[in-house]
Amino acid sequence: MGKVLSFEDHALATLRARIAAAEEANQDLIAFARGHSGAVASIHEAVLAVIEAEGLDHLIHIVTQEWPQMLGLDAVAMALFVGETGLRADASGLQFVDPRVIARSIEGIDGVVLRSTERGHPLFGPACELIRAEALVTLKAKPPLPNGLLALGQRGGQGFETRHGSELLLFLGAVLTRCLDRWLIP
Repeated sequence: MGKVLSFEDHALATLRARIAAAEEANQDLIAFARGHSGAVASIHEAVLAVIEAEGLDHLIHIVTQEWPQMLGLDAVAMALFVGETGLRADASGLQFVDPRVIARSIEGIDGVVLRSTERGHPLFGPACELIRAEALVTLKAKPPLPNGLLALGQRGGQGFETRHGSELLLFLGAVLTRCLDRWLIP
């Protein structure tokens, strides 16, 4: 006579494992949505701040002094070059730099680069030693206006490695470029 095997225990264990995996995926999705919503709100706040800038000096102040807090970052630097002139701005102020350094920095960057790093990009200046994750956003304008790079950095591990994060940063860079254009066009 044959023996009857019970599959109930195995089926129940499989079902419990699937439910646990679905619950974990659901929690991950909720966490992503909350984080994405917060990122969008931060980008909107940063954009509104630069739109309201009262001049080029004020715009640079907003980007280098106020954006770090608005965007939850540890360092923000901006570098621009046109012709034989290159400028770098960060929390410590504005410095002249060799325009070739900035031009080399944007080579190979198609819009945005998000990466973890042992040391931040040199355009962060003294803060580069502390940066462990960075987003580099190209600032592209039509001649005779300057081109450049926006560098966003944080001490902790990378927290913006998504396609949606890249799109938000591209938008932020595009708005910054247009605001710079507004103050640089005579």
